[in-house]
Amino acid sequence: MSIVRKPPSRLADSLAQIGACGIFLFRILGAVPLSLRYLRETVRQVYFVGAMSLVIIMTCGLFVGMVLGLQLYHTLSIFGGTAALGTVVALSLYRELGPVVTALLFAGRAGTSITAEIGLMRATDQLDAMEMMAVDPLAYVVAPRFLAGIIAMPLLACVFNALGILGAHLVGVVWLGLDNGTFWSNMTSSVDVWSDVMTGVWKSLAFGAVCTLIATFQGYTTPPTSEGVAYATTRTVVFSSIATLAIDFVMTAFLM
Repeated sequence: MSIVRKPPSRLADSLAQIGACGIFLFRILGAVPLSLRYLRETVRQVYFVGAMSLVIIMTCGLFVGMVLGLQLYHTLSIFGGTAALGTVVALSLYRELGPVVTALLFAGRAGTSITAEIGLMRATDQLDAMEMMAVDPLAYVVAPRFLAGIIAMPLLACVFNALGILGAHLVGVVWLGLDNGTFWSNMTSSVDVWSDVMTGVWKSLAFGAVCTLIATFQGYTTPPTSEGVAYATTRTVVFSSIATLAIDFVMTAFLM
């Protein structure tokens, strides 16, 4: 009597992928102490995922701040509260928009690059060659990129917030004629460093860890074909975006 096995469901396959990603995280954490000897590689990755992403982060931050300032000015003018424009923009950026939008841009720019680079190493047997030469690919390839993402994400979020506030200032003060002193004084008196700014910092650290974990996992476990690398980069963007928004909701619920 032959036994016919049913193909695994999509739910079971997704749960298996989540479990494998969790095990991969523990393997990375175990390789972090060994990766400290490759400090130059970590610095190079910080430059690659951080400094090379500044153009898109600064551009998007400026225009997001300008649009946010324009929309909020007309909304607040209905209630005669345009003086609170700086406060509302700053709180929106520090708490939510800055970390979240930065993480989405990071996943689209740096995350796909990390996945494609590691996936190409897998396809060309470079990772296997490292193991044959007694070099741990997790310590030399994966861990530096993981640490670089955690370091670069909060810095990029700070740049995004700064350009967003500048954009709102250009629209509210320079264009629409809001008083400059009112804009800045209300902002500085209402925004708290620990409850507002640090909320965005904690979120940025979490988003950096999750986005780089997904990017390195997808690249490290991709099938060694060109089609496999293409699918891996697509999954990196999709999974990173979903994970970022889900973690944002959970952290907001706890931090509030």
